[in-house]
Order: sequence, then structure tokens, then C-alpha cells
Amino acid sequence: MAYKAINPFNGELIREFPNAIDAEVETTLKNAHEFYLEAKHQPILEREKMLKKVADEMNANIDYYAKILSLNMGKLFNEAKQEVVRTVEFAEYYAKNGGSLLKDQPYEIPNNYAYVEYDSIGAIMAVEPWNFPYMQVMRVFAPNYIVGNPTILKHASIVPEAAQAFEEAILKAGIPIGAFKNIFADYGQVNKMIADSRVQGVALTGSERAGSQIASEAGKNLKKSTMELGGTDVFMVLDDADLKKAVNDAVLGRLGNAGQACTSAKRFIVNQNLYDDFVDGISAKFAKRTLGDPLDAKTTLAPMSSKSAQQKLQGQVNDAISGGAELLWGDNTPIEGSGAMFNPLIISGITPDNPMYDQELFGPVAQVYKVKDDVEAVQLANNSNYGLGGAIYSKDVERAQNLASHIETGMVAINQTMLSHAEVPFGGVKRSGYGRELSDLGIKEFTNQKTILYK
Repeated sequence: MAYKAINPFNGELIREFPNAIDAEVETTLKNAHEFYLEAKHQPILEREKMLKKVADEMNANIDYYAKILSLNMGKLFNEAKQEVVRTVEFAEYYAKNGGSLLKDQPYEIPNNYAYVEYDSIGAIMAVEPWNFPYMQVMRVFAPNYIVGNPTILKHASIVPEAAQAFEEAILKAGIPIGAFKNIFADYGQVNKMIADSRVQGVALTGSERAGSQIASEAGKNLKKSTMELGGTDVFMVLDDADLKKAVNDAVLGRLGNAGQACTSAKRFIVNQNLYDDFVDGISAKFAKRTLGDPLDAKTTLAPMSSKSAQQKLQGQVNDAISGGAELLWGDNTPIEGSGAMFNPLIISGITPDNPMYDQELFGPVAQVYKVKDDVEAVQLANNSNYGLGGAIYSKDVERAQNLASHIETGMVAINQTMLSHAEVPFGGVKRSGYGRELSDLGIKEFTNQKTILYK
């Protein structure tokens, strides 16, 4: 596994990092375990203060950290800055609320007293993706650091500078060695760490394939795991929706981060009364997007993260069209060159017999479906092996809430795009994974929820 930072805009190699040797793996495990033992005797308040320093470091150097994202995975510079800000918000949330979220929970039982305390369990192995290189890592590190669990990071091989920068922020804040370590490990070394008794949890955000492999290793070694995997998120437009808002949000939800987000709007399920106007609306806005250098303020659509990602998506689109789908808007001609540009597209007619029907198209490709009523919309939404997020647009919020209760996903947003917020749980069902990140649920995922009885 080569850890290479390659600029997706022009294909130029920025820097390559050497793979970890086995001695580094052992040192990482040793330092993590030592932090785990020391943290058991440290007040949570001390870790809250240190985590706030991490947030302050990143907040004071937003442009520095953002530029690394643009260069490593092609994120628009403004979007990269937004990611840094959100990463700071996640850290600040747990720095402010971590201790209170971990307070003992009392339980009432006859003729007795009981409470549950939330204790640390050991090192957490975090296997994280390239599409949000800081946010995803902070979602694991911040709550576990507050608990007293060290985090060992195996990041995506195409964002090594981002992985190093995150560790740099940790060290600048004065957090002790062992609390967090980025390691350029191969999967054999990752499996070795998962099997080690000093590692007691595994958190992965990534593809279904990666999730299956890592979850298998965790299960084989009886380690708790959380999986945040792919999605085919629906964007449902009911017949009474505010069309202008739905169109604007649809474009943001599909083209943000070049469409490379697990919770991106991917399947647009539109009532037949608004279908034509909706398609015209998003087509007009897609046409205004400008591909280019993500560091150029004039660029409004970023390249994809890598040449291989571009080529994979191109193959998926071609297979969808060969399988009977129709290209409604856009130029499906592959963009040649060493960069990873991809023209935005709108396709329709993906039926259940199409090879791409229940596949995640991870890029700027919108799939639109016409339905006659709410019942058909829900049936189509649930006809998927995935269940991460989704959105519903309707002026009748109660109607939308009722439909949301019938959609088989971990999250649903009403009249807004699906975003992660530190205060609420994030995660999915079915092949989109299990477990929750963020909020009170996220901080308790990797704790020993110990019951204590007394009279």
C-alpha cells in the first residue's frame, strides 16, 4: 500500500510516505496502552481542556489545514475551509459536553440502588476515508479521547498529508504521545493491531467492501466495532414542495464535495406533478458549474479525489446506460489527461434490473425517478440494501415526518440537506453499517457500560 499525496487536479505527485515497519506498530500499541492506563487516573476536565486546545489550533490556522485537503483530495478551497470549521465544532462540542455526557446513569430497582458508569476500554483502531479527512477522524478521536481511549489512525492512502496534519494539530495542542497516532500501516498490520489485546474497538468509515473486511477481523477477535459505510440516499420531492428550495438544495446535495459523500443526495424521487420542472431546474444549475483547480476561486465543481475514482465512476455510468438508463443532461465523454475531472450528469430510467440500480455512484451524477404518490415514493426509497440518510421536501412538515418514519435509514432531513451535527447521532442501517457517531450515543459506543449495585 503506497501512501502518496497526488494532486487530483493535475495528477502531480506531491509527496510519498514510507510504510510503517513492524517496530513502529509495536511502539504505537505500547504508547497507546500507556496512555489508556494513565488516563484512568486523570480527571475528564483535564482532557476537555486539552481537546479545546486542538480546536483552537485548527481554528487559528484554517487556511493552512484547508489547503492540504484541496491538494490531497481535490476539495474546493471554500469547502475545505468549511470542513476545518466543522472539525473544530466537533472538538469543541466534546470539550464542552464530554464530561456531562459520561455522568453516571442512575436506575431504580426494588429494595436496591443501581447506576451505570461509562469507563474506558482501551485503544480504538480507526480506519478512515479520504472524502472528509479531518471530520471523520475527529468524530472518532474527540469522544474517545474524552473517555480515555487512545486512537490509532489508519487513514486512506491518498490523503497522507492530511493524516499527518491532524496528528500535527494534536501534538501542537500538547496532548500526550499515545493518545493519538497516525500510522502508515498496510492491512496486514491493521489486522495485527485489531487482534492485539491492547486494542479493544474498531471504527471504520468507508466502502461496504472495506467494512465487511474490517468488521470480519473485529468479529473474529471479539472486538466491538462501528461501521459507517456507503449509501444510496434519497432526496424526495413531494407534490407540495417548495420547488425553488428543493432545486437549490438538490444541486448542493449532489455536487458538494464533487458528490463524494456517503450522505450525498443520490436518488432524486420526485412527484410526477413537479418532475419536469425539477429536472429543468437542476439541469440549469448543473450547467453553471465550472470544473477547474480547487484552489481557484472561480472553480465551482472540484475534480474527483483520484484518477481511479474518476475511472470507476465512468465505468459505472457506462454500465448504467448500457443497462437501459437514459442520459437526460450532460456530456458523458470521458475527460482525458492526468487529472481527475468528471462532467456532472443527470440520468433516469435506472430500473431494478439495471446493474447499477442499487450501487452507490460516488460522484457528480444525479439519478432521477418519477413517482405518482407518497406510497410509491416510500416503496422506491426502501427498495435498497442501503440505509444511511435521506431528505424529504414538503410544505406540510407533519406529512414529511410521517413519511420519514417509514423510510428505512438511520437519518432523515426535512426541507434541508443531510449534514452531520455534533449534537445528534450519525449512522445507518442495512449495508450502510451499524453503530453511531457524534452526540451522547457516539461517546458511549466504546465504553464499558458498567452496572454497579448497592444498598
